[in-house]
Amino acid sequence: QVNQLRKRNIPAVAVHSGLHPRAIDQTLDNCIYGNIKFLYLSPERLRTELAQQRIRQMKVSLLAVDEAHCISQWGYDFRPTYLEIATIRPLIPEAPVLALTATATPPVVQDIQEKLQFRSGKVFRQSFERANLAYVVLQEENKLGKLLDIARKVAGTGIVYVRSRRLTEKIARFLTQRRIRADFYHAGLDPETRTRKQDAWMQGRIRIMVSTNAFGMGIDKPDVRFVVHMDLPDSLEAYFQEAGRAGRDGKKAFAVLLFHPSDADALQRNFQQAFPPEREIRRVYQALGSYYQLAIGAGMGESFDFDLLHFSKTYQLDPKTTFHCLKILEQSGWLSLSEAVYIPSTLKCIVSREALYDYQLKHPQFDPLLKSIFRLTAGAFTQFVNIREAQLARFLRMPVEKLVSALHYLHRDGILDYRPQKNKPQLTFLQERVDAANLEIDHELYRFRKQRHEERMQAAIAYATQ
Repeated sequence: QVNQLRKRNIPAVAVHSGLHPRAIDQTLDNCIYGNIKFLYLSPERLRTELAQQRIRQMKVSLLAVDEAHCISQWGYDFRPTYLEIATIRPLIPEAPVLALTATATPPVVQDIQEKLQFRSGKVFRQSFERANLAYVVLQEENKLGKLLDIARKVAGTGIVYVRSRRLTEKIARFLTQRRIRADFYHAGLDPETRTRKQDAWMQGRIRIMVSTNAFGMGIDKPDVRFVVHMDLPDSLEAYFQEAGRAGRDGKKAFAVLLFHPSDADALQRNFQQAFPPEREIRRVYQALGSYYQLAIGAGMGESFDFDLLHFSKTYQLDPKTTFHCLKILEQSGWLSLSEAVYIPSTLKCIVSREALYDYQLKHPQFDPLLKSIFRLTAGAFTQFVNIREAQLARFLRMPVEKLVSALHYLHRDGILDYRPQKNKPQLTFLQERVDAANLEIDHELYRFRKQRHEERMQAAIAYATQ
């Protein structure tokens, strides 16, 4: 969205996890002292102390929540911070609030107004109907064969949605092997890779993007001719949101759901797994304490790499059920789990300048590396700074593996605190660990989510079968 605004000569910026802390600081300052018209933030970023301090100093004329159905759709199930966007309103009491969505049922519309604390909500609604977009449900035994048929018969750009990251790669490879320019996309890729793939698709170098639901939000590509769902969606809201990315130029386009009767059974099984019994939730919580060797009363605010499969195997737990237990613990405020996180490599010099100079004299083989680090990164003596090993290796004209080995050596020698990049999910304990028997679960929220999930699931099944 920022790129689209800039093309129209509208000053816009975004703060996201891929930015260096200095760049975030500068971006927020520009919103106070510069001529920026639009600042894009995630709900998680909105809650940080830094963002709130700077927002107090900004002249904010509008708080806009795009894709506002996420307040209801994601807020309860995946990202609780969506429910807390309204906490920013006291900092900007004069700013009106605008919520925008293309897919919201009447209950969701009401929910959005309540969660954003609308005092006198006004709803402006257009019809969901788009005459140029054909919605098609095809019952198929051979889904890959039908997808290939669609890709060959319908000219132009397409998006293919699947449930798992593994399938994004598999289906993209299937299409590529048949001379169709395809690529895959999911939240587990690092920001640079995601940007590169997205740009290639936007510019037409890639024709078909095979993705999880991580792809598409905020993207405005008018000439998408087809969107294919390989799996039955969890809800019609999610389906119409994703399918609606086709045909935004007003020309003929297709939204295709490839359905097999077994898909409904799979959705039912997923529903049962999504709401495990309380004893299983307590068992998973107990196992987490053992896994990270946390004593009762410890762990609050601590974050750890989390490997779901390894954890589940260690304690003989079903991975899917375990994942949903973790989500319920997250909803109840015990922990937070990022489904995918990319944390760039960072380093900091942990000796004085005099000690560093002495070390360089005694270890001249590291002198070019150390000089380059401090030349390319400012502030490494006082704070952790982001580095990109590949970029630094190119600058030094050395293999990346040799560079990483040298950084580890300097870390072991106590010169640098080097922290390699992470691509694993992060699990953070939000409260002190308690005995599993004393774990408090929000039963009312649990029942509400279960009922709402079942209603949406049944509506999706009805759409595919009737």
